[in-house]
Amino acid sequence: MARFTKKSMPGGVVAAHGAGAAAAVPHVGRQLGAVARRVREGQGLTLTDVATTAGISAGMLSRLETGHVTPSLETLVALAAALGVRPALLLQDVGGDEEGAQRVPAGQGLEVVRRGTRRGHTYHLLAAQRGPRKSFEPFLVTLTDKSEVFPGFQHPGTEFIYILAGSLTYRHGSHSYPLAPGDSLSFRGDVAHGPETLDKVPIRMLSIIIYDE
Repeated sequence: MARFTKKSMPGGVVAAHGAGAAAAVPHVGRQLGAVARRVREGQGLTLTDVATTAGISAGMLSRLETGHVTPSLETLVALAAALGVRPALLLQDVGGDEEGAQRVPAGQGLEVVRRGTRRGHTYHLLAAQRGPRKSFEPFLVTLTDKSEVFPGFQHPGTEFIYILAGSLTYRHGSHSYPLAPGDSLSFRGDVAHGPETLDKVPIRMLSIIIYDE
């Protein structure tokens, strides 16, 4: 029987030794790291941004994202806080079926904190793809504070939004679009965009970001 031992490494990570561990730990680290990278890139954060907030080095975070190291519980919690998500989000793919479908019951999408937003503005992630690359991200967005001023968001790919409830005026570049329930809008994500005025709250809308290959 192979022996299994652990030793602590710099940066709050855990390395495992032994034949059984050699197969198990890289798989766990790879799944966790892929999710962490997707969340970080989805918020437009750099390795240095997140590493500094989490209290680890950028090099260590890079190794974590590529699955070369597995974080300790303390580092996992700090990393989740730096990304503005619950630790459970980073662990969602661990031990999962690589080819299985994902079902998210109503009201149970994982809440994500996006950069530049404050009160009265929530994103619930409805699916998170496995693997090192992502092709899309669907969010259920809820806006409740009419006084909030939104920055100009920018990200790779194309975004599609569909209004479920409420109404708002949405800006994209130099153009503004009034949107009511049943209206949709699709646009390039690399052009500054975001809500201009919240006309009737609460507003609920489906936002799907489709990334270029």
